Amino acid sequence: MGIFSSISNAIFGSDEEEAPAAEAAPAAAPERAAISGVDVEQRIGSIPGSDKLNWRTSIVDLMKLVQIDPSYENRKELAQELGNTGYSGTAEDNIALHKAVMQKIADAGGIVPADLKD
Repeated sequence: MGIFSSISNAIFGSDEEEAPAAEAAPAAAPERAAISGVDVEQRIGSIPGSDKLNWRTSIVDLMKLVQIDPSYENRKELAQELGNTGYSGTAEDNIALHKAVMQKIADAGGIVPADLKD
């Protein structure tokens, strides 16, 4: 599982959490309902410690909030997962990475407020 998948699972929940553990036969993957922009902010904002971190603009704080090591190596890997092979860890790169994560969350079914992805 990639770093973006870990972030997405922290927001949407993972498929493993939603599937009954005692199923004998494999079932079709459960469909996730799209969530509203308020729900995206509410879900992230309801994670303990969110009020103490600047997760709305900081990729480092967002990663800390969902318990992912925000090291340069992990941010670089995340950037590469999202198609940025030239990530160097500058402030501009981190801002762009945060916006790319928020856009990808929106692409995955969440409606993310424009100020978080633009």
